[in-house]
Amino acid sequence: MGRLTTILIEKGYHSSVLDVRSFRAAECDTDHYMVVANVRERLAISKQAVHKFDGERFNLRNLNELEVRKQYQTEIKNRFTALENLNDDEDVNRAWENVKEKIKTSANESLHLQELKQHKLRFGEECLGF
Repeated sequence: MGRLTTILIEKGYHSSVLDVRSFRAAECDTDHYMVVANVRERLAISKQAVHKFDGERFNLRNLNELEVRKQYQTEIKNRFTALENLNDDEDVNRAWENVKEKIKTSANESLHLQELKQHKLRFGEECLGF
């Protein structure tokens, strides 16, 4: 009859355990057995790193407040009236950069930036030394 060997691991990593075995050979004057586990760790590049996310997210929930929404609307109107005076001969890419910059500054002044969530590290400081 075989022995049942059990190890404790976080729920999210249960599929990473490939094999678990116990050995009686380690003689240490104890009734415990040596346990060896083969574990596969998958390190992946986050989607944000692939898309080179710049980290700017505006808090769009602030638009639900009437006062903030009106402030944003007036800032956008004022900035785009300044853009109407531009030449038609201007490069399309440069014109787009101007429009994008005006929208970003208006949103930053009225909506403010959203706090980004800090993700829990998978490995502690002691694992980085290996």
